[in-house]
Amino acid sequence: METFWLLLAIALVVIGFAGTVIPMLPGIPLIFGGFLVWGLASGWKDYTVQTVVILGIVTAAIWLLEYYAGAIGAKKYGASKAGVWGTVLGGIIGVFAFNIPGLVIGSFLGAVIGEVIIGRSRREAWRAGWGAFLGFLAGTAIKLIAGLVMAGLFFYWLIV
Repeated sequence: METFWLLLAIALVVIGFAGTVIPMLPGIPLIFGGFLVWGLASGWKDYTVQTVVILGIVTAAIWLLEYYAGAIGAKKYGASKAGVWGTVLGGIIGVFAFNIPGLVIGSFLGAVIGEVIIGRSRREAWRAGWGAFLGFLAGTAIKLIAGLVMAGLFFYWLIV
């Protein structure tokens, strides 16, 4: 039975890693699920409960970052509160309407529209939108790096 749980955990980690770049797959949570499944099934023989708790915190932080990275980027590029809220709302509406492309486009347009509504110049509005786009890219890069590290640790601890 242990072999089944090991194969399930490996499948979760591999699919999760793919999910760091493939839209609609919750990459980091799936990798975390692989750690959790194998830890419970193996009696924590390859890593500790504390390791999984730390990875759970990292998973939650990455998940939040994924949704707020655009807003953080917009703010960094001078967006007002309206631009930041526009980024968040645009991203939420966009992801439900058009998946990942909608998240990117919605965040960008939300920042621009939020800035225009409060009367900021077109240049300032586009700059806020650009910041939202760069924030999204940075969040994606961080998610990819975190997925690589987590998957690498999983396989390292299985082998060692």
